Amino acid sequence: MSLNETSRQLLLELAKHSIRYGLQTGRPLKINLGDYPKELSELCATFVTLQINHHTAILRGCIGTLKAARPLAEDIAENAFSAAFRDPRFPPLEAHELDDLEIHLSILAPAELVSFSSEQDLLSQLQPNIDGLILEEGHWRGTFLPSVWELLPEPQQFLRNLKQKAGLPPDYWSQNIRIYRYYVETID
Repeated sequence: MSLNETSRQLLLELAKHSIRYGLQTGRPLKINLGDYPKELSELCATFVTLQINHHTAILRGCIGTLKAARPLAEDIAENAFSAAFRDPRFPPLEAHELDDLEIHLSILAPAELVSFSSEQDLLSQLQPNIDGLILEEGHWRGTFLPSVWELLPEPQQFLRNLKQKAGLPPDYWSQNIRIYRYYVETID
C-alpha cells in the first residue's frame, strides 16, 4: 500500500487525536470510517510507536497488529491508544508528555514465510533496514519492525535479540523455527 500525503497526514492526526481523547476519557477513540478516504477503510495491520525527546528517541510505547483484521484508520486509532496507555513496559502516558511525543506509524505488508536451510542461510538473506521479522518457535513468538535495525544493525545481532524478545536464549536454534518477513510503509 502506498498512501498519498493527505492520507498519511490524516493518519498521523488520527493517532494524535486518539491519544488526546484517551487522556480525557480513558477510552480509545471510536471513528466513523465514512469521515475518511476509502483507502483508509482497507483492512491493514499496523504498529504505532511513541518516542519522547527527538534527540535521544526514548521509546515510550509500541503496540500493533501483525495480521490485517481492522480497517486501517480504526487500527491506527486503537493502536495509538494502546501504545500510549496499555503497553505493559511503561506506565500510562500523562498529559505533560504530549508536547515531547513523537508518533511513528508503520503499515505492514502481509508477512511471508522465509525458506532457509540453516541459521547462517537465514542470516545471509536478511535485509537490514528493510525487513521486519516475526520469529515463531512453538508457543514462543516475537517481532521486530524494520526500524529496530537502527539499534541492531548487524543481522546476527538483530536475530539474537529477536530470539530473546520471543523468550528464547540468544544462541538458540532449532529446525522448527519459522521466520516471516514483512515490509512496512512508515509515516512520521
